[in-house]
Order: sequence, then C-alpha cells, then structure tokens
Amino acid sequence: MKVEKATIKDVTQIHKLVNSFAERGAMLARPLSEIYENIRDFFVVRENGLVVACAALHISWADLAEVKSLAVESSHQRQKFGSALVKACLKEARELGISTVFCLTYQPVFFSTCGFREVEKKELPHKVWGECYRCPKFPDCDESAMTFSIPAAVNA
Repeated sequence: MKVEKATIKDVTQIHKLVNSFAERGAMLARPLSEIYENIRDFFVVRENGLVVACAALHISWADLAEVKSLAVESSHQRQKFGSALVKACLKEARELGISTVFCLTYQPVFFSTCGFREVEKKELPHKVWGECYRCPKFPDCDESAMTFSIPAAVNA
C-alpha cells in the first residue's frame, strides 16, 4: 500500500468515494468544485490506478488542522488503509509546524487507535464549524470531536 498526494486525475474518484459515505450519513458530502479547490489537501491510496482510499489534511489556522473526508472502499476496510492515511496527514501537519490536528467523526474508536483523544466540541475554536451549515444534522451535530497534539520540535 502506497499513500500519495492526490492529483487532478483523482478528483472524480475522490468525489465518488466520499459522497458514497455521505449518502449513508457517515460523513459530510463534498461538492466536486470543493475537491478541485482543495486537491492539495488530499492523500490517496490507489490500486490498479483507482482510488480506494482518501483523506485530507485541511489547514484551519497557524496551529490547527483537520483530518477530513477519510474514506476507504468497503472491500479495503480493516486493512490499515485508514491508519496509513491518518499517519500521512499527521506527518504533514508535523512538517508544517502545526501543533493540533482535530477531526469530527462517527468513528471515535478508530481515531483513538491513531492517538486522538475525545474532547468536548466546545473546546474547538468556532472557526472549525464553518462547513457545518451544509450538514443535514446541523445544528444538532452527533459526531465526536477529537484532537491529536503534536509535540513541539526540540532543537538539537
């Protein structure tokens, strides 16, 4: 399994994968235009040229980023694809100097195995709720808020 940065050629496949989960109420739907605009945020795993898993690291502020749109084809679940994508997002956050990564999820057990801890939603800054108005569950969010703290780099 190889995690790579997404390319323009991946956009329609990412869109289809993410929205297949959104149709089941498992995540927020993403318009095609939004995926094009944010393609640099995405990591993918491809198999035989097809995207079978994706996730995005979206920068919110100088010290805050979000892992979002994590989706793995049903036939590829429970094979560490999701974990590998989260690791790639956290590695990039660390390289960028971001100290906190958060997610809003229906899968808190999975994210806890990746080192995230559950927090009260009110602990997150208001700016993270910018997309929530599009959610059919707004304002009654039933997702879990979770954070991952990245230790500051120690200068040698």
